[in-house]
Amino acid sequence: MDVPLELSAYTRVLKLASTPGWEEFSQIALIAGAGILLVGLMGFIIFLVMGVVPGTGI
Repeated sequence: MDVPLELSAYTRVLKLASTPGWEEFSQIALIAGAGILLVGLMGFIIFLVMGVVPGTGI
């Protein structure tokens, strides 16, 4: 992996970067929250199935 040691490479990236507006931030937060809830729900369903099906319980 080639990591540039020149400061100009980092300043160029920082100049291109911009902070998101409120609409973009809220949309990203909503999608990330929905993903977290979906993964948690899937884990809970697997936990329930593991407890109900004989021989797979903890």
